[in-house]
Amino acid sequence: MWKIYPWIGLISFSIVTGQVYTVKAQSSLKIVYPPNNHQTIADSIFLIGSAHPYQELRINNQRVKLSKKGYFAPSLPLQLGDNLFTISQNGQKLTLKITRRSNTVNPPQSLGFINSSLSPNMGITRLKGELVCFSAISFPTADVRVQIGSHTMSLLPQSFSYQLPPNSAVLTGQNQGNIDKTTGLFRGCKRFRTIGNLGTPIFTASLNDRTVTQKTSGSLEIIDSDNLPVVEIIVDSGVTRTGPGADYSRLTPLPKGTRTRITGREGEWLRLDYGAWILERETRLLPGQVIDKSIVRGISSRSLKDATEIIFPLQYPVPIAVRQEDDKFILTLYNTAAQTDTIALEDNPLIRRLDWRQIEADKIEYTFHLFKSQQWGYDLKYQGANLILTLRHPPQISNSPSQPLKGIKILLDPGHGGKESGSLGPTGYPEKSVNLLVSQLLKKELTKRGAEVYLTRNTDTDLSLQARVEKINQFKPNLSLSVHYNALPDGGDAMNTKGIGTFWYHPQAHDLALFLHDYLVKKLDRPSYGVFWNNLALTRPQIAPSVLLELGFMINPDEFEWITNGGAQKKLAEAIADGVVAWILRQ
Repeated sequence: MWKIYPWIGLISFSIVTGQVYTVKAQSSLKIVYPPNNHQTIADSIFLIGSAHPYQELRINNQRVKLSKKGYFAPSLPLQLGDNLFTISQNGQKLTLKITRRSNTVNPPQSLGFINSSLSPNMGITRLKGELVCFSAISFPTADVRVQIGSHTMSLLPQSFSYQLPPNSAVLTGQNQGNIDKTTGLFRGCKRFRTIGNLGTPIFTASLNDRTVTQKTSGSLEIIDSDNLPVVEIIVDSGVTRTGPGADYSRLTPLPKGTRTRITGREGEWLRLDYGAWILERETRLLPGQVIDKSIVRGISSRSLKDATEIIFPLQYPVPIAVRQEDDKFILTLYNTAAQTDTIALEDNPLIRRLDWRQIEADKIEYTFHLFKSQQWGYDLKYQGANLILTLRHPPQISNSPSQPLKGIKILLDPGHGGKESGSLGPTGYPEKSVNLLVSQLLKKELTKRGAEVYLTRNTDTDLSLQARVEKINQFKPNLSLSVHYNALPDGGDAMNTKGIGTFWYHPQAHDLALFLHDYLVKKLDRPSYGVFWNNLALTRPQIAPSVLLELGFMINPDEFEWITNGGAQKKLAEAIADGVVAWILRQ
């Protein structure tokens, strides 16, 4: 999963002949990761490489454990600053310099500011009366103030703050927050009642008769809640988030055509009237457009071959949200009020009943009660101002003992490819090659069992994440499996971390992820890395249950031997296919 180094490597699978080559034991010393002069904020680093399996290997004169074929991945502590490592075996010697950088921001040594600490540091827009906060890191004993328009306020020194680890720390078991007692942090907040552009914040730090002044970029604009500007979503799926940045969590995407008001801005991010944030480039401004609550009246449905469509007639396309629960599909419409007296819902194999309630003055919740807990995908789009919800029906299960997957469509996505090599094993063998090899073996096994199988790539070619997602949406499979092998971020334990992991995002994929994970661990007698909810491009498709498989750790010396074993690869493909059959038959 983790791209942790420049990709070079040995190819052990011929796309032309389909021949599988087993990776042989190495006779010369080789370091695959990290590269020389690597920089990190982690307090340890793993060195991945290969050497002669029967000769002693030392790093900084400490003996290192080798696998049967001569692979190694010890984790070594790092001090702040430069760390030098000497790797030696039988007269061969390699040297590496690894620099550990601090992830804390220290106050300046003299009166002034840390430039990156001044906030806000971009153009922002807020509603009248909304709290606006300012912060800076300066000399700890300074008197710090901020001036904005005709307003001047003091920023108060903060005794500590909480420092959060990255999301990836969950995967290494190091995701606990720490108190950052760095001195020199100043904060203050104020509500502004003046409408208009208040100008650019000017920060001042004073000490003993000296004063340092610094401006930030952008300005602060205060707007009234009346006559808010209106935007329309211009992409097929507008990516909405909980905050103004790509690091914030995703919310239900907005279908193309959705209209909503802007209540705030931070740089290129717009805050929409129901609370979500979206990039400005995914919208277009509708000058002079005024919208209020939309009305929704009678709701109807129509049956398709493998799905049911539900039509919600609206006055304009409103923001929406989706929540899946056991036996329930819940759709929320914002900026909407009900005038509904009649609902026409045709009998079908999926929906038992539809209920609705006006939970707020401008927010309606529709609950579809389903016959079964397993859901098989959905889609949302606007046709004019009509919201069309498509709920996919369960597939027909074959009664054929020899072809139990007959009629089932399965998409396989071999991860990475082309310039994107993915993780590297100790020999430099790239993840992209084994992903494709195992996917092709898996396709044969699934096809034997009657499935219609589609691969997103059949060769070593570049394929963007968006292109892969588009292939899933076009093919409309009953299941989507993305095939990968794993690695770790800096600070992980490459020597002792191993096992099969599965990743899911939508609740409709959870049971599949859990079942396949447990099936493979038991059937193959492999370690379990775990089952994770994860916001990944190949787990997010909603048209079908979509799972990403991490079938082992490329960077683990012992597991790499299993990963590159031709016989083990065939057994793995057979086990995944059998697991899919077992899961389908239990639905």
